[in-house]
Amino acid sequence: MKTDYISILEKVDKVNPLRYAFNRNYIDGDVSRLSPYISRGVLSTDHVLKNLVNRGFDLSKIEKFVQELAWRDYWQLVWQEKDINRDIKNPQSDILSYGVSKNIVDHNSGIKALDTAIKELYKTGYLHNHLRMYIAALSVNVAKNHWKVPAKWMYYHLLDGDWASNSLSWQWVAGTNSSKKYMANQDNINKYTRTQQKKTYLDIGYPELSTILQPEALKELSSFDFEVVYPESDLFNINDAKTVCIYNYYNLDPNWRKESNYHRILLIEPSVFDFQPIGENAMNFMLSLSKNIEGIKIFVGEFDELPIGKSQVVFKEHPNNHNYKGIKDERDWMSSVKGYHSSFFSFWKKAKKEIFRKYA
Repeated sequence: MKTDYISILEKVDKVNPLRYAFNRNYIDGDVSRLSPYISRGVLSTDHVLKNLVNRGFDLSKIEKFVQELAWRDYWQLVWQEKDINRDIKNPQSDILSYGVSKNIVDHNSGIKALDTAIKELYKTGYLHNHLRMYIAALSVNVAKNHWKVPAKWMYYHLLDGDWASNSLSWQWVAGTNSSKKYMANQDNINKYTRTQQKKTYLDIGYPELSTILQPEALKELSSFDFEVVYPESDLFNINDAKTVCIYNYYNLDPNWRKESNYHRILLIEPSVFDFQPIGENAMNFMLSLSKNIEGIKIFVGEFDELPIGKSQVVFKEHPNNHNYKGIKDERDWMSSVKGYHSSFFSFWKKAKKEIFRKYA
């Protein structure tokens, strides 16, 4: 994926939210491909929304696309209020293991569309949202794995890895953040992936699927290694008392406090990546995006190890930044609606009213 800021802005200008509403669920549908830039904080959901408004789109006609932007804000707000590493609402039922099935990891599950998608994920870091749901359903509701390790495996490879969006979506599929589990049979997969596969263990009706036993092909667990390959730190020692802007995996905004004469540091904390590991593709994507920030230095270590003397620190709010000390800037949200809402639509009801009024 392109990582220079001009190309990213050009991608925003090419988004067609009208077509998105009609074919987004098909793997060849008109999705925006902006999520890697939103997840890394290069773009905000508010930036994308304002772009659509400035281009003359009527929000009432593109509500589905605006909703999808709002989902990203919603997941982040849930993360601010809840421990999303635990089952949120209900304990996951019918668990046989706490790993991830080897044949899923090895793209050898027997479901061709999903195996092809996993190969593509390893190569490019991209996975269509509907395919994420299918793979999650296969992992937790057919293979009977607890959601957390499979979710961690997928996050490791995604360029748009957002632990809130990822883990809470897996929990939605697993029924721990929703009223029921999400299931998909072969006919459904065929429809949206443009395939015609038959005679698989998913080629059954939904009543049978709801009571499916763990397929033999998914019983063995993977010994997948969540290795994180870190870059070298830049050499620097700040002692001029000038303010320091701290960037990280979730904030690579090249316009943040851009006009200020500050030091700028990309902080890569092993304590964060030990808990939420990312693969080499995702690490390199972050490093490439950081080059849009003039004068940025890389530091691999913990916040309290930064060689910045007594300089004032500024940073953007994020749940991973609980140990930062300094001035906290608010993120660029689409609306002022905050706090925990037990469902997206209770959040959206309030956020929509504000957003649509603002751009009426």
